[in-house]
Formats: sequence, C-alpha cells, structure tokens
Amino acid sequence: MTQAVLKLSDVGYHWPGRSAFALHVADLTVSKGETVLLLGESGSGKSTLLSLICGTILPDQGSVSVAGTNVTTLSGAARDKLRAEQIGVIFQQFNLLPFGTVSDNIMLPLRFAPERRKRAGDAATEVENLCTALGLPRSVIHAKANALSVGQQQRVAVARALIGQPPLIIADEPTSALDANSQAAFLDLLFTQTAAHDTSLLMVSHDPRLGERFDRVIRMEDIAVIERAGE
Repeated sequence: MTQAVLKLSDVGYHWPGRSAFALHVADLTVSKGETVLLLGESGSGKSTLLSLICGTILPDQGSVSVAGTNVTTLSGAARDKLRAEQIGVIFQQFNLLPFGTVSDNIMLPLRFAPERRKRAGDAATEVENLCTALGLPRSVIHAKANALSVGQQQRVAVARALIGQPPLIIADEPTSALDANSQAAFLDLLFTQTAAHDTSLLMVSHDPRLGERFDRVIRMEDIAVIERAGE
C-alpha cells in the first residue's frame, strides 16, 4: 500500500470574522514520491488550503496529516517544528533574505529543524551539491541574494526547499512570472530533484497547460466546497 505523505479528511474552515467565506475539503491525498498539480482560480481557496496543510491555521473540523502526523492535534510550537522538519516551501515571490548570502538562504530551514539538519549531513557540502544540481555556479554561493538574477533567485528558493530532504514540497505558483521555455526548464530541475529523493510535490497554479508534466492534476472545484454569504 502506497504511503500517504499528505492526507486531508473532512476538513472544514471558516475565516473568523469573515462570515463571507468558508472552505470544506472532503478528501485530498498525496502519496510518497507523487507529483500533483492543484489548479484553481483566484478566490478558489488555494491559499487557505495551503495554510491548513502547513499548519499556520487549524481547521474547525477534520484532520490534516503530514508525514503520518495529525497536524490538528499539535500545539502551535509543535506545528511550527513539524512544518520546518517535514515541508519544503517554494513561495511565489521566493521570500529570500535579500542581504543574506545564497548559502545563508539555502541553510535557513536547518536552523529550525534538527532532524532535517541531520538528514542534510554536512550542510555546506549539501549546499554545494544542490547548487551544482540546479545549475548555480559555486561563485554565487557567498553572493548576496539581492545580487542574483531572478532565475538564480528562483533556483536558490528551490534549493532551500529541498535541503535536508523534507518528504513534502509545496510550490505556490512558482512559474507564474516565467515564459513557457523558462517554465519547462524550471520544472525539469524541480522534478529531477524531487525524483532523486522520492519526494512528494504539491504545486499550486492557475495554468492548466502545466498538467501534462505531473502524475496527477486536481482542480479545486472538484475537491473543495466554498461557501460565501448570499450564495
């Protein structure tokens, strides 16, 4: 039986003070090593869903399991630790520390995740290996992040998510600002790295053209029910 790295069951969430919006997801499962594209337009609940998966908000009902741990049973500090240990996140705007070096940025998750730090082994060597695999020259490892090109910053963001081999990578619209050729090159790099470690990937996008690259495509309207006042 294939191991589920991510599983949501009967999850419901209502934004406090925002009676206009509530989200319900009956089931969402991502298996070990699986690549899944989650498609949804603006306002479809994608951001709320990602917040539930990462444990930055808790559902009003149901369970969210990451790497076999039910996030909803944990304290805030324990959720932060689980997120740091088990989830690598690639943000749409990269969210790099602009005046930190490439090495500082890539190793940042390890500061909050001792088990992930152990998995990384020699962190400096792992940074070099990831940079090489992602096509970043060694000469940039000690450069400030704000001195890099957009393409280089994107690769640093990927390396930061991958270091220490978290079992789940979440990518939030990482190709939205790229042309078709750059999108393809980015996905080639991402899939190569996730496949090397049998890592699961959940990528959020509004672009259905990316779907053929993934093991599975899920549309928000097929898994989520959105309730708004007056509807």
